[in-house]
Amino acid sequence: MCELFSISSRLPTRTTFSLHTFASHGAPGRSAVDGWGIAFFDGPDVRVYKEPEPAGDSAWLAFVEGQRLACRLIVSHIRRATTGAISLANTQPYVRELGGRMHVFAHNGRLDAITSCNDAAQLRFHPVGTTDSEMAFCLLLQRLLPLWSVATVPRLADRLSIVAGFAREMREFGPANFLYGDSDALFAHGHRRMQSNGTIAPPGLWILQRECTVDPEGLAQSGVTLQAFGDSQKIVLLASVPLSSERWRSLDEGEVIAIKDGRVVSREPPDRKASSLAKPIMARREPSI
Repeated sequence: MCELFSISSRLPTRTTFSLHTFASHGAPGRSAVDGWGIAFFDGPDVRVYKEPEPAGDSAWLAFVEGQRLACRLIVSHIRRATTGAISLANTQPYVRELGGRMHVFAHNGRLDAITSCNDAAQLRFHPVGTTDSEMAFCLLLQRLLPLWSVATVPRLADRLSIVAGFAREMREFGPANFLYGDSDALFAHGHRRMQSNGTIAPPGLWILQRECTVDPEGLAQSGVTLQAFGDSQKIVLLASVPLSSERWRSLDEGEVIAIKDGRVVSREPPDRKASSLAKPIMARREPSI
C-alpha cells in the first residue's frame, strides 16, 4: 500500500527519514513498488527528488541521505500504482507554482470518476500524467486560485476552509487521504485506507506532536533519523501508519488539520453525519496510488 509521510518543525531539522528501512516499504516483494518522491521546502521554493522505481533499490535515496538537508517542512510519498502508468509524470509528490510559491501535494487513495467534477474541463492547471491524484491536485489549486491572486499569503483560515471543502468533495469519489503544503503551512486530511484485515476503513492518517524531541530509537527502527533538537524545538510528524511506539493519534475520518512551524494551529472537524453512516468495505484490490 502507499505510504504518506511529512514533517513540520519550528526549527530546521536534518533528517534522513526515508532511507533504507522506511524505503523498504517500496522494495520488491512488498505492496508499494512503483515509485517514490520527497519534497524539501526551502522558503517559497522546494527541492523535489522522485523516480518511478522501487524505493528499496534506489541509488537516489543514498544521494538524498548524503545531502542531509535541513528544512522545516518535508512531504513524501511511496507509490503502488493502480491508476496510470509507472512513469515519472505519475510519481508523487506533485508540484505546481501558485502565487509566487511552490505548492506540493501527495495523495493516498483512489478517486474514481473524479473527472466528473463540474470544473474539471475548465482548469487552469492541467495534469502532466494520468493519475486521479494529480487531477485532484489540479482541482484543489483551482479552488485556491482566487485566494492567491493577491501579493500576500492568504489568511490561513480561508485556505483551511477551501481545503476542507475540497476534502469533503473528494470523499465522494473514494479514499482521499492527502498532504498539501503551500510553503507557508501544511494541510492534512485523514479518511480511509487499506487496513491489515483487508478492509478499506479509517484511520487513513496518523499524527505525532512533540516539543523538544521525539523517540529517536523508535523512529530509527522505521527508517526515520532526526538530528537532536534544542529545548525550543516543536515538531509534528504525519504518517500513514505509526512509525514508533509513541502515542500517535489517528485523524478522525474526514478531519482536516492545518500545521505551521511544528504545531497544529487549526482544524476542521469531520462531518459527523457522514462519518456515522460510513462503513468499512472489503477490498478486492489495493486502492492506493
